[in-house]
Amino acid sequence: MIYRSIVESDLDSFLPLLVADPASRLTADLYRAKLADGQYRPEWTWIAEDPSGGAPLAVAVWWGGRELTTPGALDAVYVHGSVGTLAQRTALAAELLTSAHAAYAQAGAAVPPAFHIFLPGDWRERPDVVAALEWRQEVARRAGLPGSLERLRYEWTPPAGIPEPSSPPPSSSGRLRFTAEPDDEVFVDLFRQVLEGTLDATTRQESERVGAEQQARTDVEFYRDHMLGDRSWWRVARTPAGEVVGFGLPSRNHGGPVVGYLGVLPGHRGRGYVDDILAEITRILVAEADAALIRSDTDLTNTPTAAAMERAGYRNDSRRLVLSARP
Repeated sequence: MIYRSIVESDLDSFLPLLVADPASRLTADLYRAKLADGQYRPEWTWIAEDPSGGAPLAVAVWWGGRELTTPGALDAVYVHGSVGTLAQRTALAAELLTSAHAAYAQAGAAVPPAFHIFLPGDWRERPDVVAALEWRQEVARRAGLPGSLERLRYEWTPPAGIPEPSSPPPSSSGRLRFTAEPDDEVFVDLFRQVLEGTLDATTRQESERVGAEQQARTDVEFYRDHMLGDRSWWRVARTPAGEVVGFGLPSRNHGGPVVGYLGVLPGHRGRGYVDDILAEITRILVAEADAALIRSDTDLTNTPTAAAMERAGYRNDSRRLVLSARP
């Protein structure tokens, strides 16, 4: 079997494999659209083909921003139904991912990109979704992605209501003042502080690996340089007396406006400030990004943030399963 990245002339041969199923949204039309705007690249799309010829038997598609030299995430894996048994199809896909991971490591990737799978909220009660997911989980595990993190995806739309604008600016409850802060070092310090007791599993694991200071700098760099939101939208939240209690980063990604990051400092948690900061983020995205839809993800185990989303009118419509190299 030959495992390789594609060239432009391969398009017509592998696109028929991209047929959406209950655990994968990618279609041929969506692939073409993301290829055109640079989110997908030929060198990040890999196929498995028989040396004797014929159409590709499997395809794996990775995603990344224009500024990246290696992909940021695995978006989809498909195997042709003609490939023997389920066990054979799983083995083929695992070899395909393993080959691509080796190439990405040579290109400088420290770990294989995580596999992000979007699922309906009731996926555990749907046999069709479970069946479409299970073989992909096994493929990921064999290819070095044993970690599994489930995240809730929330969405805000205008019927939920727009928080009143501030002046200059108290939160909608009047308990906080929100100010822009151009100094990145201020946000580095705030990110470092909120790492204490954080319920975000990915951030916690990374900070344990690289240290709080490095993780805080990495977070600021990511939201400043890799997200598409305006840096001027970032806000520091203070009490009327001037004490900093947290911060909010309204932002955008390739899909549209998002709640980039929301943090409450350890000494101020449990007082409902999360509601004020989320309201300010929402207001800024509506005012500055003309948002008609705002998305936000939070870990399944982060119940305080999930509850704040519900109170603010955000509704959980789906889940995202992240399969990664870190258990």
